[in-house]
Amino acid sequence: MQPFLISGGDFDIVGHKKRLDEIEKQLSAPGAWDKPELLTPVLQEKTLLSDQVEEWEELAKAHSNTQEWIELAAEEASEEVLLALHDALEELAVKLDTSQMRTLLSEPEDVHEAILEIHPGAGGTESQDWAGMLLRMYRRFAEQQGFKVDFLDFIPGDEAGIKSVTLHIHGPYAYGQLKAEKGTHRLIRISPFDSSGRRHTSFASVDVYPDAGQDIDIEIRDEDIRIDIFRSSGPGGQSVNTTDSAVRITHQPSGITVQCQNEKSQHKNKESALKVLKARLYELELEKIANERQAEYASKGAIAFGSQIRTYTLQPYRLVKDHRTDMETSNVDDVLDGEIGDFIHNYLLFLHAQR
Repeated sequence: MQPFLISGGDFDIVGHKKRLDEIEKQLSAPGAWDKPELLTPVLQEKTLLSDQVEEWEELAKAHSNTQEWIELAAEEASEEVLLALHDALEELAVKLDTSQMRTLLSEPEDVHEAILEIHPGAGGTESQDWAGMLLRMYRRFAEQQGFKVDFLDFIPGDEAGIKSVTLHIHGPYAYGQLKAEKGTHRLIRISPFDSSGRRHTSFASVDVYPDAGQDIDIEIRDEDIRIDIFRSSGPGGQSVNTTDSAVRITHQPSGITVQCQNEKSQHKNKESALKVLKARLYELELEKIANERQAEYASKGAIAFGSQIRTYTLQPYRLVKDHRTDMETSNVDDVLDGEIGDFIHNYLLFLHAQR
């Protein structure tokens, strides 16, 4: 094996350590904490750099450990040494997979937190229940990744599931991973709502936007937006349901409409709605830069047949298939329980190959 390098290119750990030293000096300077809200971007950068340094140092250690066992096995190929080499190789493989994922998340917006929206397609209770299943899947995935999830908007279904939901998913690289989920998701199953036991097909759309927080340089002019206040619906406490606290904001130049009603405070709902609007406008700018928006929305079509990115089949057989990468698995229960990392990894590899 060649010596493991920890500097140069995208993996400039020496440079990262230098930057961490600079941040430490900045944080310890007199008056640095007088306005702690201004330090949020710096603290976020520190966390990201620290994680990357730790990740690459662990990879270097695993590489060195494996190399030592290879050299020892060349001298003494005993069962004990070979088992230890096997364990070392498995550990190195895990570290390499993690590092590869970080390499694939190389776009500037990938590091940001995510705004995720789920909307059921046509089909009433069937699609609303499917949207609720997707909500559970993404909450489980976020939990496994150590992400925090906040509800910005939630409208329950008439009988089951949801009519719509907007989530703020906090955590580094949340957007970079969850952008793989953007599109229409199709479910095929025997409906629990059909007394005849017939098979049904349901659809739900997922949209994901990067939340860059204070880093987003997007101007929202007062004259460009219309703000409507209305009474909240659904769960959320007595005050939510009896006061005009829900907020809907329409950005007239783009036609984008967002709403938030999950907080009891009209002010907090407006703040959350502006955050979602800002994230969606940021995504719009990213798509313009990539010259993809027009083609994407021209081909997006309805939330129905032919537009799905992934199909989840529960009957007559069990299979989840991603139509972009052709990856499939029969472990449907695991996927619906949040185990979507392999689908995300394969999609990121697919994107990388297209560049």
